[in-house]
Amino acid sequence: MRIALGIEYAGNEFKGWQSQHHGNTVQDTVERALGMIAGESVRLHAAGRTDAGVHATAQVVHFDTGAHRSTTAWVRGTNARLPAGVAVRWAVEVDEGFHARYLAYERSYRYLLYDAPVRPAVLAGRVGWFHLPLDVESMAVAAAQLVGEHDFSSFRAASCQGKTPIRIMHEARVAREGSIVTFDFRANGFLHHMVRNLVGALVMVGKGGRLPQWIGELLVCRERAKGAPTFVPDGLYFCGVSYPPHWPLPEGGRIMTRPCFVMV
Repeated sequence: MRIALGIEYAGNEFKGWQSQHHGNTVQDTVERALGMIAGESVRLHAAGRTDAGVHATAQVVHFDTGAHRSTTAWVRGTNARLPAGVAVRWAVEVDEGFHARYLAYERSYRYLLYDAPVRPAVLAGRVGWFHLPLDVESMAVAAAQLVGEHDFSSFRAASCQGKTPIRIMHEARVAREGSIVTFDFRANGFLHHMVRNLVGALVMVGKGGRLPQWIGELLVCRERAKGAPTFVPDGLYFCGVSYPPHWPLPEGGRIMTRPCFVMV
């Protein structure tokens, strides 16, 4: 049978999502725990890969198994064998036509930035930080230029393996609540380091280093070297995946797409 899972994790405890030889990744950790419940080796397929230090509130995965277990066993049993920084939130049986990656038509990320003179301690590793006051209104104007179908080469890591830099951005928003500046991005897909590079560029606008129209200029020039430095991963959350509504996933197949709830 094929099982789909919703997974939440704190990325600062792991070396990213994707399996590595050292075994200290989210995928390796969850596969080991699931294997104990299944009584056999398990291989996960995820909706998206996250780098070291990046968190997730709504990662979706699937795996195939010959073991017949209750959904309670896949959730509570697996969680009993996982470290505190990762948890299975739900489990559902799906037919073999479901694929966590290839059927996802939309993904959402949220970046949380602590904007204050002194770096945070309690929130260390869970939020980014910038020490100067940021002009959120200018950042919001700049972010609006990202909406639509664009070539995002200026925001793409050199190591990116994506076949094309073209992505469709459905939403790009910047807002402030107290000392927290929130960046929300929703698109049909993302390039390697794309969100962190977008945040870096928007922060450049927010601190007055560039005018809002610079974001549009970066889209046109398609040169990563002309963009801003890649922002730290600490405040980045993979927080939503959308699937066609006929798949029997929680919330009708739309998993926390908008808003992405990360409370601080």
